[in-house]
Amino acid sequence: MKEADSSNCGRRCGATELLCTKSRVQIGTIALESAGQDLPKLSVRGPRDPGVPALVISECQRQQLESVSYSSRYALGLFYEAGTKIDVPWAGQYITSNPCIRFISIDNKKRNIESSEVGPSLVVHTTVPFGVTYLEHSTEDVQELIFQQLESVLPGLPQPVATKCQKWRHSQVTNAPDNSHGQLTLHLEPSLVCGGDGFTQSNFDGCVSSALCVLEALKNHV
Repeated sequence: MKEADSSNCGRRCGATELLCTKSRVQIGTIALESAGQDLPKLSVRGPRDPGVPALVISECQRQQLESVSYSSRYALGLFYEAGTKIDVPWAGQYITSNPCIRFISIDNKKRNIESSEVGPSLVVHTTVPFGVTYLEHSTEDVQELIFQQLESVLPGLPQPVATKCQKWRHSQVTNAPDNSHGQLTLHLEPSLVCGGDGFTQSNFDGCVSSALCVLEALKNHV
């Protein structure tokens, strides 16, 4: 982080740089002029998102972002050889009777891309209580626990050729920022707007609602 003057601020994180001046926003090596047709929209995840430069954001805005809270869960992917059959009549199923597993999908069937040349994949999402309980455990141990529960939900599953267990620390929003109105405008000239379901609710309606709020915020400054 370095400051050139009060109207010029930037932050470098890895290979990414965000620079705001009175005339443009520069992200990485791409500069978007305020007079141009392109307006940058920054989709961030609170709280304490590392992509939001301290010099760009006000203390009030920082408090709004830090008020966001998320549920936590795990996702487990199972990948099978071509020709493997997973004999269930659905592409996705919510599970309500298991303390560990909340949702299962046959991903290629859900996406309508079934092929004899590509093996199916199965995705498992855990419940929030399970995710919170085992959040700091090793993914290897958690994967074994999910496998045990999956066997009781879908007994007789074929053996996968590969697996991937992903810790989802910030899953779905449980508390959005107060008075954010679906977006957070960090910079007026040029426009720099934060949006996403973190400012509304974690479902399709929440994503659409935030997108419309971002659009309205940008329209006011075009």
